[in-house]
Amino acid sequence: MLSVRDDVGTGHLSCRILTRMPSERGLLTERIALQLEHDIRNGDIPAGDKLPSERELAAQFGASRNVVREVLRRLEAQHLIEVAPGRGAFVSDQSSAHVRSYDTLYRAGRPTVRHLIEARIPVEVEIVGLAAERATEEHISAMRAATERMARATDVVDKAHADLEFHDAIAAASGNPVLRIMLSSISGMMFEMMLRSNSDPSIGEPGVPHHPEILEAIEAHDVERARACMREHLALGLRTYGPSLDMSVDLMAKEHIEQLLRR
Repeated sequence: MLSVRDDVGTGHLSCRILTRMPSERGLLTERIALQLEHDIRNGDIPAGDKLPSERELAAQFGASRNVVREVLRRLEAQHLIEVAPGRGAFVSDQSSAHVRSYDTLYRAGRPTVRHLIEARIPVEVEIVGLAAERATEEHISAMRAATERMARATDVVDKAHADLEFHDAIAAASGNPVLRIMLSSISGMMFEMMLRSNSDPSIGEPGVPHHPEILEAIEAHDVERARACMREHLALGLRTYGPSLDMSVDLMAKEHIEQLLRR
């Protein structure tokens, strides 16, 4: 998984691969949330149905009640369930407008890892070019803070969150709110890919230098170098994901989380 350090005497950030075991709690939260999101969106748990109690869900998934509460908060924030105090959690009507998020619409088409990479390349290459033109010291500080959070993170879930924050900070620096919203609309699937790339050395290790190179290009306001670095960073996945490249993002994430939990 990716981390950053300040090379002695250089002041430059560089990356290395870490092999710490991921947090079981974080991975369990992701696994349970992915499963329930899938079941609700596919209609396997119909609108209006009451979910099992916290205790029953904890027993069903082999998790603590605290993990289950985290999952329920996430589902409620996504408007997939409604929690009625004293009555429990009920599945929301998935046809209502506030539930039909872009993420839901994208996942309905069962996009593969290849599809997501192909979509990210033109969007993020344009974003990083604008960021290299327009980034302020405040924007660059936010990017550095994200890389530092990656360095401090002790498990793959925290690292993936920091990875996503780095890309969002670049989008903010582009100065184009439409492009930032476009990137945000696929951030759920990006996060699932980042769980994989930050814990699988065969995918993550070749990209170790890329974040520092992208950041340095933005700091130098070198538009063409920033664009080239981002293109290489994203296109790398087309060469490293192997058989997973044409798997749906949902299935790839689910299988990888299960593998991590079995370690």
